[in-house]
Amino acid sequence: MEWLIPILIVVVLVTIVGIYLWATYNSLVTLNLHCDEAWSDITVQLKRRADLIPNLIEAVKGYAAHEKSVFENVTKARAETLSAQGPTDASVAENQMQTALKSIFAVAEAYPQLQASQNYQQLQVELVNTEDKIQASRRFYNGGVREMISKIKVFPNNIFARNLGFTERDFFEVSDSAAIAEPPRVQF
Repeated sequence: MEWLIPILIVVVLVTIVGIYLWATYNSLVTLNLHCDEAWSDITVQLKRRADLIPNLIEAVKGYAAHEKSVFENVTKARAETLSAQGPTDASVAENQMQTALKSIFAVAEAYPQLQASQNYQQLQVELVNTEDKIQASRRFYNGGVREMISKIKVFPNNIFARNLGFTERDFFEVSDSAAIAEPPRVQF
């Protein structure tokens, strides 16, 4: 009968550790899925913006046909945004896109008749709305990444999380934070 107590204690401890590992693993899987979902939201909004860009370019081209380099830069930035793989590539592409959009809006400001165009105004509104959605998606993604990293780094999770295949994710940071501090300005 004396040997039963140590065995019972070991069984209880193994059960507690097993339940803890099970719960932690499930929460890490859930956080990983939240991060995947949030990244998907970012890519959807970046794609939406990229789809608006050709329409915006066409609206401006008719008024500023001689500004060829501006249009080429915007087209190049759009292509890089669409081909970005992961937060690091997307951050670089995002910075180039912000610079390109500022240049196209600068060209548009030189043409008052363009700014009065209903089509151009609607495109600008859609673009600003998309920029807001990108920022919200980015905050949501970065919040999920923060939770995931916290869960991986806390003790005792840090002992086994990496062994279970969970790694830290990259934040979606833009190299030039001033470029995205606010959406592109729309002036009429």
